[in-house]
Amino acid sequence: MTDTLPAQARIEELRREINQHNHNYHVLDAPSIPDAEYDRLFRELQALEAAHPEWVSADSPTQRVGAQALSAFGEVQHEVPMLSLGNGFSDEDLSDFDRRVSEGLNLPAGDLFSSATVQYSCEPKLDGLAVSLLYQDGVLVRGATRGDGSTGEDITSNVRTVRNIPLKLSGSGWPSVLEVRGEVYMPKAGFDALNERQLEQGGKTFANPRNAAAGSLRQLDPKITAQRPLEFCCYGLGLVQGGELAATHVAVLEQLKGWGMPISRELKLANGISECMAYYRDIGARRMQLAYDIDGVVFKVNNLEDQQQLGFRARTPHWALAQKFPAQEELTELLDVEFQVGRTGAVTPVARLKPVQVAGVTVSNATLHNMDEVARLGLMIGDTVIIRRAGDVIPQVMQVLLERRPADARAVHIPEQCPVCGSAVERTQLIKRSKGKATTSEGSVYRCVGRLSCQAQLKQAIIHYASRRALDIEGLGDKIVEQLVDEGLVRSPADLYSLQYDQVVGLEGFADLSTRNLLAAIAASKQPALARFIYALGIPDVGEETAKLLARALGSLSRIQQALPEVLTWLPDVGSEVAHEISHFFADAHNQEVIKALLERGVQLQEEGELHAEFAACASFAEFIDRLGIAHIAATGAQKLVDKYPSLEAVLELAQDWLSLSVFKGLNEKAKQSLREFFANPDNVARAQAIEAQLREFGMHWHSEQRVVSGLPLMGQTWVLTGTLEQMSRDQAKDKLESLGAKVAGSVSSKTTCVVAGPGAGSKLAKASQLGVAVMDEEQFLAALAGYGLN
Repeated sequence: MTDTLPAQARIEELRREINQHNHNYHVLDAPSIPDAEYDRLFRELQALEAAHPEWVSADSPTQRVGAQALSAFGEVQHEVPMLSLGNGFSDEDLSDFDRRVSEGLNLPAGDLFSSATVQYSCEPKLDGLAVSLLYQDGVLVRGATRGDGSTGEDITSNVRTVRNIPLKLSGSGWPSVLEVRGEVYMPKAGFDALNERQLEQGGKTFANPRNAAAGSLRQLDPKITAQRPLEFCCYGLGLVQGGELAATHVAVLEQLKGWGMPISRELKLANGISECMAYYRDIGARRMQLAYDIDGVVFKVNNLEDQQQLGFRARTPHWALAQKFPAQEELTELLDVEFQVGRTGAVTPVARLKPVQVAGVTVSNATLHNMDEVARLGLMIGDTVIIRRAGDVIPQVMQVLLERRPADARAVHIPEQCPVCGSAVERTQLIKRSKGKATTSEGSVYRCVGRLSCQAQLKQAIIHYASRRALDIEGLGDKIVEQLVDEGLVRSPADLYSLQYDQVVGLEGFADLSTRNLLAAIAASKQPALARFIYALGIPDVGEETAKLLARALGSLSRIQQALPEVLTWLPDVGSEVAHEISHFFADAHNQEVIKALLERGVQLQEEGELHAEFAACASFAEFIDRLGIAHIAATGAQKLVDKYPSLEAVLELAQDWLSLSVFKGLNEKAKQSLREFFANPDNVARAQAIEAQLREFGMHWHSEQRVVSGLPLMGQTWVLTGTLEQMSRDQAKDKLESLGAKVAGSVSSKTTCVVAGPGAGSKLAKASQLGVAVMDEEQFLAALAGYGLN
């Protein structure tokens, strides 16, 4: 025992010393010994560990390249979702962001000339791959990609090979569970050297450092990843348990740096939006001289309590903005313009270009948006054009160089027949509604009128119907949908529920098990929540949140189908155009047939049934009069009118009583004349009465009582989900809570009713304990759901 103790002590001493040198070199950029001396220490440690394999630990510097190759990556469920950031592209976008932050914090809005009111952290937006690193008791135990924000890939073996990612945290005071988030990227010099090496070895070269970083980090063999010049930069935290963190974002990053975590050397604190703009311009001017690629700047509200107060949208935080740099531009030739048909029938022009490198990516196609854009550009086939990658992502035609136009340039014409099905292509009509009038003009979109008889629309409609956030039919991907449509087996979403085993098993790529799995997945989608079904229908301009709103507010498909557009506009965030899109969709005979077929083939909607009390009496009579669009009667006049005549019947009588109207002092003569003329039209009277009747039927009428539409057991409550649920996904749990009337929030506050905490619950659970908020584990949560009849 005595003989071995010095060796074991030396191993520990070498690990500490090498880790410190790694930190000095990769994090502080201040190497303290020559490379030859570092190599000598490393070889000594390797020799000692080889002689004493029982003392080899996972956090040893020698273990960065020790794992075996994988056959596939496993999945990781992020305990705290890895959200994306909202983007800005101009000074106006940045000013709007500051204004929204100031309003959200109840502060006076700052401007370029006022004193700063909000402090922001400023960091370069690295062009790499977002990853999550989980440390338990200071030791790296898991690495994961961002994935879709909820679920990523387990890349633990690969992140262990990245030299500046500590396998064990330095210092002390770190939380027992600490999830660090950041970007893995490849510096420009390393990228150039890698491509040279790939050429020498006859391998494939990479288009840009981002692709190289992403490809390197997703190698199934970590030994390959270890050979790639990757680096990591931390920009924030996810799950945290235990320990004490600083109160601001910048201070937290400094804490992380003290624990051995690399942070950006360009990190700065800005007082107000003018200093943010100065930072953006400064680093933008130095962009090409930096050792790594960046595509913008990330600004975050520095105070963490302020971040919590500002909260989140569906997928992005209110307290952060990624301000993108102007895209790089190149010249190329327009070879042709082709037309694609989308899910809604929109026929969209796409530029086919002579391939050109733009911002490190080969571009051969570019969006043209619509024919109005083609006309604005004055674009002709054969032109030389300027191409830009808008936001460094979407290639876009910016300008035509008329002086280079060839003599044989050809005009771009929208096809008269759909390029897919041959049906007529028609220009859309835009209807602008204001003050009871509707004016029609030509829209910029052309549509194929073939609807589901057009295979392009049919395929896209079914792909959308089966997508994860719609009916979530597992296994029904793009290629399978194409086969089903091409073989004539599916002509509408309803046909999915008539598919037979013998029809599917003969398709390419299908055998007995895969066929049974697909049919089982289709059958399992027959009982969707109403919100998912509405979203799955693909109503133009109706996304997930609007679908949820419709389902929660009206409670049943039949009410949504019957809803007048003027009634729908009483719901929050439903404007006039969206309301008319919804109404038009359900009035369409073809859409009615598809919905009827879906219900006849076994789709049973999980409806709330009850009208939601949140929307009880949400209409006011004064605003009702104002919204009728009577000329010369705005909000003030409408209020004076209803103060004296508090019902539609009374207003109708007034409009027909010339003497009473003439002596009424609440309106001027023009308004009185407009009121008389408006209600002299029987169509206007019928429409007003119909709107009021439906408001009353839906419980949204100003005289409706709250009890008429109550009935959801968790109505008015706010719940929070945290940790990993084992019996269902977080999305499923959220859907069930919302179906009971609860609002599901992303953060815990004094207004939170209950927190459901699964394994791995962190800061939200701690906050709930501090505030005395009720907490349930998953077993208790499932029991509570069962009590409401939900399994």
